[in-house]
Amino acid sequence: MNYLNLVNAVLKRLREDEVTSVTDNNYAKLIGSYVNDSKQEVENAYSWNALTSTIVATTVPNVINYVLVGSGHRFEVVDVWNNSDKVFLENTPSSQMTQLLLTTSPQTGSPGYYAFNGQSSTGDVQVDLYPIPNAAYNIYFNVVTPQADLVANTDDMLVPSQPVILGAYARALAERGEDAGIGSGDAYGQYLKVLADTIALESQRYIEESTWIAS
Repeated sequence: MNYLNLVNAVLKRLREDEVTSVTDNNYAKLIGSYVNDSKQEVENAYSWNALTSTIVATTVPNVINYVLVGSGHRFEVVDVWNNSDKVFLENTPSSQMTQLLLTTSPQTGSPGYYAFNGQSSTGDVQVDLYPIPNAAYNIYFNVVTPQADLVANTDDMLVPSQPVILGAYARALAERGEDAGIGSGDAYGQYLKVLADTIALESQRYIEESTWIAS
């Protein structure tokens, strides 16, 4: 569902006129903000399959630090795979990584450990690898990366739409107060139930994802 459809779905529940653009008026802009707030909350609640992707870092001999292009700062790591040698990398504390890299004779070879270290100027995370690469290795970072805020009318949302709509609706009700319709508390309860049901349906397809958090 795109951004305009999401905003109109909330407006209809508020018994407000639909709009032809999310920037038609100030109230539509406010609802758009609630849609993005709700989207972020739903994204944070579960590792949605629609948000999963693989970022490939190809190593260069003697280079330790790599930028995971497109990771942003809200990502979650599923696993890290050295596709060249067919082994998983182990996440190690930064303190241990420092000790490994600053020894008198740090080991070189195929990376088996990783530790996040800093952020690039574009907002993507940086990662250190050890042993220090001695050749070109393809390191696959399988991650869950939340979508950027919706901006244009035609921006399509990746996570399920129903909980996002109900979350935005509950926020809108709380902002303007009770108006003889459903209360904001009841609306928020309905949102949480739909979110839990949606997560339960998805988790049946991906048995490795079994927990979720109500933000």
